[in-house]
Amino acid sequence: MEHDFHYLYDETEDTRTRFVSFIGETTRFDLAIMTTNRFYGKKIVVNIQNGRSAIIGEDDLRQEGYLAFAFNISEAEAAELQAFLERMIY
Repeated sequence: MEHDFHYLYDETEDTRTRFVSFIGETTRFDLAIMTTNRFYGKKIVVNIQNGRSAIIGEDDLRQEGYLAFAFNISEAEAAELQAFLERMIY
């Protein structure tokens, strides 16, 4: 069975990826942080441990509950991740 796809876009771009692993007070984080020309300066952050990802900018870091929801982690873990991301990528 052949499908006829309607692409919204199909582009290739060189990106910069930073791999970071750190241990907080509550858990270990293994992250891939990608910088791209898309998403209005926001970063693509991937939690390698659970495969969850989010497009994160400074505004998202200030949004209560966003990191916990996006990465399916506890509020305590999200607070550590927020502190790290605020220092390291913005």
